[in-house]
This record gives sequence, C-alpha cells and structure tokens, in this order.
Amino acid sequence: AARGAEAAIRDAGGTSAMLDLGGNVTVIGAKEDGSPWRVAVKDPRDTGSYLCVLALTDVTLSTSGGYERYFEENGKTYHHIIDPETGYPADSGLLSVTVVSADHLLADALSTALFTLPQAEGQALLDRYGAEAMWVDASGGEVFSPGFSAYLRT
Repeated sequence: AARGAEAAIRDAGGTSAMLDLGGNVTVIGAKEDGSPWRVAVKDPRDTGSYLCVLALTDVTLSTSGGYERYFEENGKTYHHIIDPETGYPADSGLLSVTVVSADHLLADALSTALFTLPQAEGQALLDRYGAEAMWVDASGGEVFSPGFSAYLRT
C-alpha cells in the first residue's frame, strides 16, 4: 500500500508527504520547510505515550509487537506474530521491534523477523539489508542497532 501511495504522490509531483499506515510510517522527502519529519515510536507498555521521536527523510519506519493485536484465553495472551519454528506466537522476550529502512516492504518484513529472532541474528539481517532497528524487551529496556541513534531526537 505504501509503495503505491508513494508512487501516486510522486507521479502527481509531490515531494513531501507522510503516510501513516498503522504500524508503518513512510515519509517522502523532508517537510516543506526542509526539516526532517518527526515520528514518535509508541511505548508498547503504554500506547498512549511514546518511547522516542525519530527524525526521518525518505524512509519507512515499521514497528512490530504483540501489544495491539492479541487475545487472551485461559490467562494466556496470544498475539499475531508467529514463530516459524514453533507455529505459535513468538515468545522472544520482546515487546516491540522498530525498523527504519529505505524500502517499505523490507522495513515491515524485518520488524516482524527481528521480533522472532535472537538479537545477533537480527543484527546480521540489518547489516545485510542496510537497515537500523530498536528492540524493546519485556522489562522496557531498549537496544539500538549501531546506526539507529542517528535518527533519535528525544
């Protein structure tokens, strides 16, 4: 959806836009004043607040986590991110993973994959595809890939 919307905006001569597609935000160019777009990353423990603000230009931010799409049954929470090894919701000890990439589909795929993988394996994927990420663990601890801090504004 983001790729098609971006193409339509660019085909119409647009050079500056923000597309918010739920867990994915794509920014086209910079804001009209030339400054980067400022995008907040939700706090998975309190979705009414945020963890940080990122300054973004011509990239997609994608966040995956089990805190918005889930159900509870018999005291157990089941979310929508499935571990391909078990076929059950991923139990990675993470609350969320946010990825920044120049590629819309890659950002979404990586945020989901990194949610299911050990951090070292996730970092190897980020290195391979030139993306950056922030992991949030169950205690609220944050870990950043080496280049992620370049986007941080708060």
